[in-house]
Amino acid sequence: MGIFSRLAQLIKSNLNDLISKSEDPEKMLNQVVVDMNGQLVEAKKQVASSIADEKRLLKQFEQEAANAAEWERRAMMAVRAGNDELAREALNRKREHDQLAATFKEQWDKQKAAVESLKRALRMLNDKIEEAKRKKNVLVARKKRAEAQKAIQETMHGLKDQSAFETFDRMSQKIDQLEAEAEAGAEIQEEYTGDVLASQFARLERNAGAEDDLSSLKRKMGLAPAEAQKAPESIQKRVEAPAATAPTGPTQSEQDELAAALEELEAEAEAEKRKAGR
Repeated sequence: MGIFSRLAQLIKSNLNDLISKSEDPEKMLNQVVVDMNGQLVEAKKQVASSIADEKRLLKQFEQEAANAAEWERRAMMAVRAGNDELAREALNRKREHDQLAATFKEQWDKQKAAVESLKRALRMLNDKIEEAKRKKNVLVARKKRAEAQKAIQETMHGLKDQSAFETFDRMSQKIDQLEAEAEAGAEIQEEYTGDVLASQFARLERNAGAEDDLSSLKRKMGLAPAEAQKAPESIQKRVEAPAATAPTGPTQSEQDELAAALEELEAEAEAEKRKAGR
């Protein structure tokens, strides 16, 4: 094989490959349907022309038959008038029109058969074009579905890259670190600027409230004995009772100070509870 033949074959193969890659099935199908519609229009024109020819042949046949009938009438008129020579001339003219009428009749019959055949072919072509349109719609739908599936697969393939998920995990760890640092800073701030004793008592009261709720739940479920009824006593009595039985206890002023401190703590606890309830 010569170098020019190989070069021509290489160019042809590259062009075919380029054309194949650039073909869009949807555009190609639409163009095919457009071309078929154009062919249908041309076929309709041809059938219409054939129908017109048929009608013209029919009129010519009818006209020649009418002429033949007219010359026959004239021949009969000449016979009645006793002019046989004129009657023969009229019959000769009638024969000419009969021959023309027969010729037109034959042509008309052939044209009529051809028109019927063209009509059937036109109907078949129209049916095929309609079927092609339906197939085109199905093929276009299949193409779009395939493209959607391909896009989804490509997206899923892209999600297989672990870098995105590693980025999420890394950012989550950073946020956890920031939250821990913020909580530590708040705790240090409270440690150095807040009332540590009040905070400790508030935590103790919260824990005590939780313990009371747990005990109440266990008693409700029958898992703990019922709570014994005790007479309510004021804070002042709880403070003063040891003083009455212990002659060597703290002085009255110390007892008053302790009672006042306990009342203040209980007031703060009640304030914390109301604030938490809001």
